[in-house]
Amino acid sequence: MAELSKAEIAIELGRAMQEMRNKSRQTIQLKMKENNMNLTFEMLEVLSCLWRKNGINQQEIADITMKDKSSMTYLIDNLVKRNMVTRVEDEVDRRNKLIHLTEEANSLKAQLFPWVTEMYAVATADIDVNDLTTCLNLINKMVGNLP
Repeated sequence: MAELSKAEIAIELGRAMQEMRNKSRQTIQLKMKENNMNLTFEMLEVLSCLWRKNGINQQEIADITMKDKSSMTYLIDNLVKRNMVTRVEDEVDRRNKLIHLTEEANSLKAQLFPWVTEMYAVATADIDVNDLTTCLNLINKMVGNLP
C-alpha cells in the first residue's frame, strides 16, 4: 500500500472526527430516549453552549454551534416551549434578545453531564492524556490555518 500524503492523512483525520461526532451523538440520543427526555441532539448542543456561557444572543449561539439563523430560531423556539430557555431583552440594545437557561435546563445538566463524562471516559480509556492534548492542539492549529 502506498504511503499517504499529508493531505490524505488530514482527510482521514477529518473523517475520523466526523465518525467520533456521529457515535457520540448516537450514544447521547439513546440515553436521552431511554430516559424519556423530550429533546433533540441539536437542542442539547444549544443548551451545552449556554451551560458554558449563559445569556448570550442567538447569533452567538448560532456561530458557536455552526447553525444558520433560521435553524437557531426554530431550536430556541422549541427550547422556550419546553421551558429550557427564556428570551430576555438586552438592556444595551432592545432589539437584541439574550438567551438564558431556566432552572429546569440547569437541573438537566446535572443529569446529562455524567453520561457525557462516562462516554468520553470509555472512548479515551486506553489513550494517554498527553496524546489527547497533542491531538487537541493539532486540530486547533489546523482550524487556525484555514481562512
